[in-house]
Amino acid sequence: MPVRFKDYYAILGVPRTASQVEIKKAFRKVARTYHPDVAKNKTGAEEKFKEANEAYEVLSDPEKRGRYDALGADWETGGAAAQRGGPRTQRTERDFEFGGTGFSDFFEQFFGGRQQADRFRTSRPDVDAEFPATPGTDLEADILVTLDEVLHGSTRQVTVRRPVLDGGSPQVDTYQVRIPPGTGEGKRIRLAGQGSAGHGAAAGDLYLRVRLASHPDFRAQGSDLYCDLELAPWEAVLGASVAIPTLDGSAKLTVPPGAQAGRQFRLRGLGLPRDGGGRGNLYAVVEIQTPESVSAAERELWANLAKASKFNPRHPA
Repeated sequence: MPVRFKDYYAILGVPRTASQVEIKKAFRKVARTYHPDVAKNKTGAEEKFKEANEAYEVLSDPEKRGRYDALGADWETGGAAAQRGGPRTQRTERDFEFGGTGFSDFFEQFFGGRQQADRFRTSRPDVDAEFPATPGTDLEADILVTLDEVLHGSTRQVTVRRPVLDGGSPQVDTYQVRIPPGTGEGKRIRLAGQGSAGHGAAAGDLYLRVRLASHPDFRAQGSDLYCDLELAPWEAVLGASVAIPTLDGSAKLTVPPGAQAGRQFRLRGLGLPRDGGGRGNLYAVVEIQTPESVSAAERELWANLAKASKFNPRHPA
């Protein structure tokens, strides 16, 4: 089955020369519109978010971005082979394919960890004696899980398109996969006996490896979440009361005067579920933002402040 090329730069709406900062801003803009946890209009939002998440996963990683850029126009004729250290494996209708996992075939082929099973061996009574009983092969695919699903759990529909003997129509099986709360990055969900068929022995298992979807507001580290607390210079100097987004809604945070860039404020129990019970924390990390342009009146005020202030960040008192 042919694999469609994905233009990740076009998906995020950035040029190929975009910096990492520009890529992050572009993803956050798209994600705030289409992320399943925050989208106001749900129609088509999930698919658009999956595309944006996939694009961001590749373009935000220098190694993956380099491999992607190296594909160029030659991607269909083996441009990826040199990047992957070997010949390109063509997908056929006899290969396993997974649906509903959250990543496109293009991503899985070049950047994913999907394991494809060996081809089915034709079973014939006159030659079965030549082949000892062999257990089926385990299959593995990535499944994209949002932070909201990690917090609350969900049920996801996953399809497996299985190869068949003698060129017949592929068999498509559909499963309702339960994602329990606390299912974090790298954990595997096992579907017993749903891998490839064995030869006179039990079938293998299907494993879905959890990949956390990027979120426009949060970064996950274990059971803890981190978000950027963007402050104006005067808020950092004078202090402020600000609203912090959380997976449960929002929370008020009092920022004391003199907040420094990089300072972390802890909001207890607003992270992800912990293995032993309870939840991790949410950390708001201070980023001080300056206006890109100011009015004449604002410029005058800044100039007066510069004259009156004795503060010098290069020579602190």
